[in-house]
Amino acid sequence: MLLPTSKTYTHGDFKLSTGETLPDLTIAYETWGTLNAAGDNAILVCHGYTNFPHATGDASGWAFNLIGPGKPVDTDKYFVVCSNNLGSSYGTSSAATVNPATGKLWGPDFPKFTVADTVEAQRLLIDHLGIGQLKAVMGYSYGGHLTFRWGATHPDRMRALVPIAGVIKRATTMAQVEEIRGRYAKCAGWNGGHYVGNPDAGPVYAELAAARVERLTNYGIGDYLADTLGGKDAAAVEIRKRGEAWAKEFDANCLYQLYEAGIGSDMTPHAAKYKAPLLNVLADTDNIVDVALGQPTVDLLKAEGLDAEFCETKTRYGHAGPMIDADLWADKLRAFLDRTP
Repeated sequence: MLLPTSKTYTHGDFKLSTGETLPDLTIAYETWGTLNAAGDNAILVCHGYTNFPHATGDASGWAFNLIGPGKPVDTDKYFVVCSNNLGSSYGTSSAATVNPATGKLWGPDFPKFTVADTVEAQRLLIDHLGIGQLKAVMGYSYGGHLTFRWGATHPDRMRALVPIAGVIKRATTMAQVEEIRGRYAKCAGWNGGHYVGNPDAGPVYAELAAARVERLTNYGIGDYLADTLGGKDAAAVEIRKRGEAWAKEFDANCLYQLYEAGIGSDMTPHAAKYKAPLLNVLADTDNIVDVALGQPTVDLLKAEGLDAEFCETKTRYGHAGPMIDADLWADKLRAFLDRTP
């Protein structure tokens, strides 16, 4: 599903790290601000696991509290780019896009890829946009790990790194991937993963909606909605509404394929490769990424001589807290970007 606010770039055949070739790699993306003549004022923003490239522009943007005119990531100053991740459901090549060889959705047949391929696809996009050295790479959750990958694999390509609610080492296992896939495979109408367009696939969509409700609740968004909508009952109605809408947008195959892409992705052995100053942001109430991982990660990088800093955000909104309560660390981010010109 290509968002109405997104544009696309088609690269052509794309050699994946798994050895397969993806025909006609297409990347959906959005931009804000203006690229300067030197091509060096761009900030690449990486979104989360099930999110989209609409980071800002209006209140529906997932990073609206951080990105925009006069905000810490100031679009009057910076050219901001957010691309949909490889394998996701919002316009970039994935299980939800058409296999040119068959004219049908890829579904479960989408070629295996890794997060290294996601970073490479992003690199191709910023090259296409005429961007030289990035001002910064920053990302939230799954995108936080992509930020760590960027810093180790392209250390000269950016002047700052801001991983938010993300980890330097993903602990993903194949058992977890199979658990995700199995949740939908047991549903009537799954059809081996080719469920889209199947009139009997209602149970798959219902399971997707239920999974979304669980995720939003676990991420702390339920607490936020309860606070802003006047109670848990109103929050439950809103979360259910969001879950049902998302289930129609996000391909279940993408869920387990994106997860599988992170298996074995560990940047800790590459700590000496980092060059750009790094600000690592985690929430004290996060039950997805343990805040206790923050300082050891920074200490590892500092031991290699990197300018690295840990920012613990005290918020009641868990994994989503750094984005919801962005004002709690906005001044720190602004100062960090200002001192890493």
